[in-house]
Amino acid sequence: MVSEITQNIRVSVKTSFQEEYSSPSQEHFVFIYQIQIENNSDYTVQLLRRKWEIFDANGTYRQVDGEGVIGQQPILEQGENHEYTSGCNLKTGMGKMKGTYLFKRLVDDQEFEVTIPEFNLIVPYLLN
Repeated sequence: MVSEITQNIRVSVKTSFQEEYSSPSQEHFVFIYQIQIENNSDYTVQLLRRKWEIFDANGTYRQVDGEGVIGQQPILEQGENHEYTSGCNLKTGMGKMKGTYLFKRLVDDQEFEVTIPEFNLIVPYLLN
């Protein structure tokens, strides 16, 4: 698991390879990532947007930008957590992702970015 803290918002990521949904012979590798967002700030905040950078081992790069996460724009009170699981398809058995969330403090509508730490997506048998 990797974690990073930006403005007292901790983002932690855990990944796993989904062998049953993957087809390496067809260059289709499926990974899931579990995200935990912890609001350790003094404010109630809302997650507005996400931006992902996805890198495949073959040099392919793509960017995904959109509202919220999995159809939600969660509000986190001071001390609250939000967890969700999502997925990513790669054409190779190795890649990485990183990104940012756009948050808003509800007390004054101040927007700020929170870093999503870079994490690796690796098929386990490639590590042997």
